[in-house]
Amino acid sequence: MNIEEHASLKPYNTLALDAAARYLITVTSLDLLCEAIHFANAKKLPYLVLGEGSNIVLRGNIDKVVILMRTEGVSIDSKGHDSQVFVTAQAGETWHPFVQCCLSKGLYGIENLSLIPGTVGAAPVQNIGAYGVELADVLHSLKVYAPESQETFELTREDCRFGYRDSLFKQRQNTWIITEVTLCLSTRPAPKTSYGDILEELDAMQADGITPSAVAEAICRLRQRKLPTPSILPNAGSFFKNPVITQAQFKLLQAEFPTIVHYVVSDQHIKLAAGWMIEQCGLKGKRLNDAGVHTRQALVLVNHGNATGTDILALAEEIQDQVKSRFGICLDIEPTVT
Repeated sequence: MNIEEHASLKPYNTLALDAAARYLITVTSLDLLCEAIHFANAKKLPYLVLGEGSNIVLRGNIDKVVILMRTEGVSIDSKGHDSQVFVTAQAGETWHPFVQCCLSKGLYGIENLSLIPGTVGAAPVQNIGAYGVELADVLHSLKVYAPESQETFELTREDCRFGYRDSLFKQRQNTWIITEVTLCLSTRPAPKTSYGDILEELDAMQADGITPSAVAEAICRLRQRKLPTPSILPNAGSFFKNPVITQAQFKLLQAEFPTIVHYVVSDQHIKLAAGWMIEQCGLKGKRLNDAGVHTRQALVLVNHGNATGTDILALAEEIQDQVKSRFGICLDIEPTVT
């Protein structure tokens, strides 16, 4: 087991925040994961598991054992009912190549989640979602390692208590470490195109039919056009959750702001576009030192070079204050702050 001391985490978080870990260990197997946890216990230090670091804000140096999850492997386990197929991926697999792998094998259901940064193991923590699809829609089960009992066991989708960008793993951090994920996909194409600009993009592409692969390509094009590439302009994707409010609250807001961007969630609830509200506050392109609001997508905070976690969080707080003052809406931060 290779152990680095006082290691820079700048290459391991997509905001490129230059924080250092007391110890850094890369694990490529369950056995190495167990060894890393034993090492942390022996040093009497807490641990932090990182995938690609695409959903985290580092306040500063971390007096922890940071574990980079790099386990790999994808298998098609068995066929379920009718067109269902169960696909299992190790936690360290990178998400987007995994989506492409499934598409290449004619397995559908996650094409709308194309180009989301991160790893397979991190996806359930956040219950990643985009363009009308969430991971919870297709997750069958997952395996976890419980450091306290040193046991590995399986959790069902119901066990995971998924919510909007939320899960049991976010609510009870460091209780379990996800080691593999099993999705229930389908061999029968059922493209979802009702959310966002997917149909317009398909038209612009002059796609030869609405297929899952075409939808995936359209979504990749949309994301690349609207969102910065972390390797070029460091960011953590959507920084704020889109708030969900009651119909009664929405009617009051709409009366004051007739053009407010929104999506119907249910008969009782409406989801608001946080990016639209931030933009209406005149914050697109705003900077605080090297922390900034992206010029094309106000929902994304970026690092223009040497921003610190403190800079990013101070800018986020200013955005929250202005949105609260103008719209009476509280924005919740989406990434984990540590």
